[in-house]
Amino acid sequence: MRRLLPFALLLVSTAAIASPTDTLIAKLLGPTPVLDDLRELTDSVGGRPTGSPAMDKAIDWAMTRLKAAGADAVRAETYTAPRNWIARVETADVTSPRYDAQPAERNQLRVAAMPFSPSTPTAGLDAEVVDVGKGDAKGFAKAKGKWALVHTEPMRSVDDLFAEYLATPPIVANAKKAGAAGILWMSNRSHRLLYRHNATLDGSMSPVPAAMIEREGAERLVRLIEAGKRVTVRITLAVDVQEHAQDRNVVAEITGREKPDEVILLGAHLDSWDLGRGALDNGCNAALAIDVLRQLAVLAKAGQRPRRTIRVVLFSGEELGLYGSWQDARVHRADLDKLRAVVIYDEGTGRTTGFSLGGRGELGPVVDRALAPVAGFGPFVHTTDAFVGTDNYDYLLEGVPNLVANQDGPPYLPDYHAESDTFDKVDQRELKANAAIAGALVWGLADADGPPAPRQTRAQVQATLKATGLDQQMKTFAMWDEYATGKRGRN
Repeated sequence: MRRLLPFALLLVSTAAIASPTDTLIAKLLGPTPVLDDLRELTDSVGGRPTGSPAMDKAIDWAMTRLKAAGADAVRAETYTAPRNWIARVETADVTSPRYDAQPAERNQLRVAAMPFSPSTPTAGLDAEVVDVGKGDAKGFAKAKGKWALVHTEPMRSVDDLFAEYLATPPIVANAKKAGAAGILWMSNRSHRLLYRHNATLDGSMSPVPAAMIEREGAERLVRLIEAGKRVTVRITLAVDVQEHAQDRNVVAEITGREKPDEVILLGAHLDSWDLGRGALDNGCNAALAIDVLRQLAVLAKAGQRPRRTIRVVLFSGEELGLYGSWQDARVHRADLDKLRAVVIYDEGTGRTTGFSLGGRGELGPVVDRALAPVAGFGPFVHTTDAFVGTDNYDYLLEGVPNLVANQDGPPYLPDYHAESDTFDKVDQRELKANAAIAGALVWGLADADGPPAPRQTRAQVQATLKATGLDQQMKTFAMWDEYATGKRGRN
């Protein structure tokens, strides 16, 4: 905490003349229950797939915490999701060549179903494995009726992560066209580490079963095939698919003193995948949002409120397809002219380096003014990119000014969606710093004389999509038609 201590002491020493922003920052940097909250969420609740009993428990836990924090209003808002997907059984055995001199478990592979994969037959799907390389159409030429083993490169950067997502839709399409029995996706992490990687990105079901398999085991299969061996594998997947499911977001508010109907939203998704315990993705930022509201409530009790209302939303369904934020934007569409800005945290506890402005460069100076009280944690360098990937997306499509915290990727990537996403991976110092930055930003936006920027018209949104290349991402991920037909986005 040494980097934080001088700044916190300076704010405390000037408490008699401190602004509400400085007081808020000092409180967030001081002793708070944020780590206790995160420890309980991760260690006692654990991984939280939307639709699971664990997610229901997490929602109840979050509402209890927000009420105890002193929010003016706390509620759970129910919406209908296209479908929930939960893995139940995930096993894999190499059935040929079989090495009977080894214990039976030595012929097993570590495996995780890819979200939106269908189940296999109850007894498993036993088929030959064909090496399809990177998964282009040529690689699938001999994949009919076989497991298609897809190669990956080790993940070293955020660009690698997005490249893997971008590669997925055409690979699944090639598997369907070739009549493959299913897809075996090589883990991009070593030491047999598994993670969840969606087979589809639009919430539709994959046309073939798909499973992530351990990198070392996959590379062994490749070597056996190259040696001329006929390799067969039996994969057993049982998944629970809940159609038209009823899911919930958690909402809490601190009411503004002058313009209570105008809102600044601080959001983080509460759901996670289940291989790990959802600490970095995204329990830490759910705890951050709760702690920001907690300290805002302390100020409100002392008579210090921002001009506008600050709303905290803990979304469900983010991992499934941004369901919670999509439905929040859809259900509250009539009120979006009063939603002045959305701020999202969703990259673990990496240092905040600035904010993605969703293609709207005019937001940069506004954000810098709000961040001035925490400039010592910078420098903050903002980007004008826009992407499919977290809960700002549907607000962007609705024309609402939206910000996503840009955070250092290296501390986050190795554990992304993985078994290793546990409390011990959390950078406690940076979590506190990020809370102070988030608090300063939302207070600055909520207390400013005017809104940060106007809501965009549909034509302006469309120009933003084109200028940032987001329209091409949407087409790649099969999400363009939803926007083009008005199912998502401003009409």
